[in-house]
Amino acid sequence: MSEWKPKRFWKQAEAIEVEGGFAVALDGRKVKTPAKADLVVPTKGMAQAIAAEWDAQEEVVDPHTMPFTRSANAAIDKVAHQKAEVADMLAAYGDSDLLCYRADTPEELVARQAATWDPFLARAETDLGARLEPRTGVIHAPQDQGSIDRLTQQVHALSPFQLAAFHDLVSMSGSLILGFACAQGWESADRIWDVSRLDERWQEEQWGPDEEAQQVEEIKRTAFLHAKVFFDLS
Repeated sequence: MSEWKPKRFWKQAEAIEVEGGFAVALDGRKVKTPAKADLVVPTKGMAQAIAAEWDAQEEVVDPHTMPFTRSANAAIDKVAHQKAEVADMLAAYGDSDLLCYRADTPEELVARQAATWDPFLARAETDLGARLEPRTGVIHAPQDQGSIDRLTQQVHALSPFQLAAFHDLVSMSGSLILGFACAQGWESADRIWDVSRLDERWQEEQWGPDEEAQQVEEIKRTAFLHAKVFFDLS
């Protein structure tokens, strides 16, 4: 039996202003989230992006082609109801941040990690008030608690919509610092994604590219770039 999919029933999708923000209306009927909450977003730009996704649907609705709608649903139905827990989970990345765990050999990789990652740690110290120290090897060594506390406070200050995007920026890069770097626009999202993939690029140089791994990475990269746009629209 084929899987049932909802069919398009509307002629026009548009962003409308409502109490508390902006919504999307399908022929005047406001869209709701999967949990039946009102889909109300903080900015007109975000509502317009969601409306464009609904307007682009043809005979049947394909959620896979609606990343802004999915992100807004996650912010409303999930993050808003467990905001503190999500913030704590993401802040915990700071204590084992990708940028802090370095190879001991070969020298070329050691130098590349230092040249690429050290500037981001230095920027974190000036812009975020948190100095994270690099370690050699993969054995966990706790960071300064004061730095982790300051990073945690800044994660908790994000809105549910920002936090929904920040979740992907951090989890996909493996770095709380790179998540902040992308959210705050220290460099382009494309550049920051490449920074997070330094070790993978090194392996490709040594052993050649893996086609399947590259396909998976491209899916993650697309999601990472979307998260940056969603954060900016928040």
